[in-house]
Amino acid sequence: MSTRVETPMQVSLPRTYSRWASLVVLCAGTLMTILDGNVVTVAMPAIQSDLGFSGPGLAWVVNAYLIPFGGLLLLVGRLGDLVGRKRMFVAGLAVFTAASVLCGVATSQGVLIAARAVQGVGGAMTAAVVLGMLVALFPEPREQARAIAVFSAVGAAGGALGTFLGGALTQALNWHWIFLINLPIGVVALLAAVRVLAPEAGAGLGRGADYPGAALVTGALMLTVYVIVGAGDRGPTATLLLAVLALALFVAFTVRQARTARPLLRLRLFGSRLLSGANVVQVLMIATMYGFQFIGALYLQRVLGYDELTTGTAFLPAPIAIGVLMLGLSARTIGRFGAYRVLLAGLVLVIAGMALLSRAPVDGSYVTDVLPSLLLLAAGFAAAMPALTGLAMSGVREEDAGLASGLFNTTQVVGGSLGLAVLSTLAASRTDGLLDRGAELIPATAEGYRLAFRVAAVIATGALTLAAVALRQRTERAQG
Repeated sequence: MSTRVETPMQVSLPRTYSRWASLVVLCAGTLMTILDGNVVTVAMPAIQSDLGFSGPGLAWVVNAYLIPFGGLLLLVGRLGDLVGRKRMFVAGLAVFTAASVLCGVATSQGVLIAARAVQGVGGAMTAAVVLGMLVALFPEPREQARAIAVFSAVGAAGGALGTFLGGALTQALNWHWIFLINLPIGVVALLAAVRVLAPEAGAGLGRGADYPGAALVTGALMLTVYVIVGAGDRGPTATLLLAVLALALFVAFTVRQARTARPLLRLRLFGSRLLSGANVVQVLMIATMYGFQFIGALYLQRVLGYDELTTGTAFLPAPIAIGVLMLGLSARTIGRFGAYRVLLAGLVLVIAGMALLSRAPVDGSYVTDVLPSLLLLAAGFAAAMPALTGLAMSGVREEDAGLASGLFNTTQVVGGSLGLAVLSTLAASRTDGLLDRGAELIPATAEGYRLAFRVAAVIATGALTLAAVALRQRTERAQG
């Protein structure tokens, strides 16, 4: 009997996957979706002029993306747990990239809005599972804090960087390129994800594939985002009826999850005071920051008279500061003082930045009236966001990581939509009231924006108060 000896060429060695290379791929995919959520802001006037959008119709360039994005995050986060988070992430990159090309070649309102909706679907598929994958890759607390700091830096900087790229591409080329730029980025990220990310089997669709529950929660979330982003275009009666319908869908979903044998969402997840509290704090904090980004860009353009490129350039110190602080200090600061204390300190800086911005004058100077607030907000967000992310995901079971990730991303979208709707409505109402009393356009516009900044400071104060009360006891116990 002969013994077969395998040569090195015949031996199949297991492949080694790099966790930090995987983090780079996850950050690249996240950066693309976040950029696209913000890059369109500065290009809106050019899109309106080119495609003939009305004022209310133009809002759907943003809303068509936000509604499916926010509505599907919870569902695809859970599906990522079931079918494998890598599969969901890769599929999302493919859908998002293809939809970006459709947006870039759109020559009509209908095509652009439809393509933006598909982009929202792909963005949700990509974003919903990222935090779950990150937590699984870095289970050790110190390394996890570093990884979350890198991820948060990319996300936060991407939001502000999108404003710059939107202005630069629109002014140098045309608005189509704010979408077409995603093609090379998406292809590279997709190929890298297939190669670098370790495969995951998932729990299987048979465990938790509650399709009626999925329909209820997706409908409820989409309707919630629709109610928020379109509140200014409807009367109070219609808005109230839609809000009641969304609440009814949430109640029906909750009842089903409590009774079904294989729920889509295990309600015990909300038993974590840390997870629930962190998500509510995030709604308020993101409402403040997203409102600042939108209203701040309008202030620079409509009051100070900046063009698209100058407006985008004015925001550049924010992503630079966020990147430097998150990558250089965030993980070490959290490791030394604890996520709870760092979160509170960051929120204090956010409040200070918004309060300082609320005095923005008609003849303001960028160096004295805008830049100090911008840096305070960037420093505050750089401190608060990684700390809040770590608190939200700590203690989540492995089988629920994708769902918790989807939930955390959902509250980001809801917070951003809420901040945009509330602050822009307040600013417009204040401006219109002053114009009706005979005020001049630019001073009235500036006063409307100042009101929005003051309200944003109040919202941030609410986030600080809630964080101090809701997260303290559980956090100290976890860290003690």
